[in-house]
Amino acid sequence: MNERFLFAEDLPEEKETLNNKWNILVIDDEPEVHNITRIVLNDLIFDNGRLTLYSAYSAAEAKELILNSSEGFAVAIVDVVMETVHAGLDFVKWVREVQNDHKIRLFLRTGQPGEAPEESVIRDYDINDYKNKTELTALRLKTSVYSALRSYRDILIIEKHRVGLEKIIAASSEFIECETLPQFGSAILKQVALVLGINEETVICCAVSKDASNHFSDVHILAMNQAQSDTSSPLNKEIEGRIKRALALKQSIYEEDYFIGYFTTKQHTENVLYVAQSKQLEPMQHSLLEFFANNIAVIHENLKLLDVIKESQKELSYIIGEAVEMRSKETGSHVKRVAQTSFMLAKLYGLNDFESEMIKLASPLHDVGKVGIPDYVLNKPDKLSQDEWKVMQTHAQIGYEMLTRTDNPILQLGATIARQHHEKWDGTGYPQGLKGEEIHIAGRISALMDVFDALGSKRCYKDPWGHQQVIDFIQGQRGEAFEPKLVDLLLSNISEFNQVREQFPDSI
Repeated sequence: MNERFLFAEDLPEEKETLNNKWNILVIDDEPEVHNITRIVLNDLIFDNGRLTLYSAYSAAEAKELILNSSEGFAVAIVDVVMETVHAGLDFVKWVREVQNDHKIRLFLRTGQPGEAPEESVIRDYDINDYKNKTELTALRLKTSVYSALRSYRDILIIEKHRVGLEKIIAASSEFIECETLPQFGSAILKQVALVLGINEETVICCAVSKDASNHFSDVHILAMNQAQSDTSSPLNKEIEGRIKRALALKQSIYEEDYFIGYFTTKQHTENVLYVAQSKQLEPMQHSLLEFFANNIAVIHENLKLLDVIKESQKELSYIIGEAVEMRSKETGSHVKRVAQTSFMLAKLYGLNDFESEMIKLASPLHDVGKVGIPDYVLNKPDKLSQDEWKVMQTHAQIGYEMLTRTDNPILQLGATIARQHHEKWDGTGYPQGLKGEEIHIAGRISALMDVFDALGSKRCYKDPWGHQQVIDFIQGQRGEAFEPKLVDLLLSNISEFNQVREQFPDSI
């Protein structure tokens, strides 16, 4: 026999203000006990919520209720002696050991204390309270229930914090894998909703950073999921005002319907995370967001430094490549065009962003070995003699030996490109005579883009070729000097590649 008592229905005017519901399971084979319990707990309110009482008249019936409950129970008030003298104790063991439920508070009461001595029960069973029915007054029952509910509430809070921290750790791992600031911004929007345990579409999120200055115009928006109708400002006026206040106060702001986390980094960059949702934010969500915002600030700072390092590596590659160009009296932008077109061709070929970017950073180093070639050979305006050509060919191996002495992955790839950018698809190239896919894909791509750009550029030994003349030559070398697939990709997208020359024109 099941009875369900929903006491909140007696006071409909309070429904909107009572947001929590606490499920209490009363297990006793005496109907009068259920009636008395209902009367005593009828008006009890705990932590902005009323009680919902469920009745079970045996341990077996209680197990069925627990198995079929989608919400779970906060407290179970359990009689010891029911269908058997130890039915209540067996039920306790089943809850803790079989169901592995350590959140529910178990409150034993008995009318036959001799069947289950208090001391041994408290020692041997994982219960939270034990009372003799004869001493259980209305006040003591309320006191015990209040105490049990406080424990259950605190356990839920701890569990929510644990889950939230696990999500923050997982989010931080995803942030670390971000290689660009746009990727980082997208990850923020996704992970904030996960950390809060809510639908991504129901949260308003905005993350900004501000360099050390007194001007709000220096704010950089890292992520924002709310489109604004006012195109003059990317931020909603209300949100902008709240963020300005946090920046002015230089502290986090906690309000019922929004949170602003404020942090500064060692580089004195100010970071703000603004989060709001349609319903009130819980204190636990505030504390998780505070910790999460701190992680965002630190990771953002590291990503900015990583961008600086990447940009420095790219510029260094260009400087070294252009230094070689200047020595050979070529003061154009050959290395920049080779870098950009190699990146474009790598993407068309199907390489991922990382592989394509590595080729872009390393390809400007393809001719670095020319620093070891004498000027009379390097800058000879006439056709090289056989001996001079042999000297010129050594630049591939010289470049490899210069760059291969480091563990830096960009320079290692640069070493491969330097040695292989004169290898040919049919195996007739130098210095190793590699054939087909024996040539690294970076070497194959750089070889084609080096020739493509060099043919259209002025050199000490030639004038630039015309557009059609370049195309005819590249087509003629398909399957001989160059991989057929790469040639096809280049020629089918030739207009995009020609635009790179306009982007990086020669300065001579």
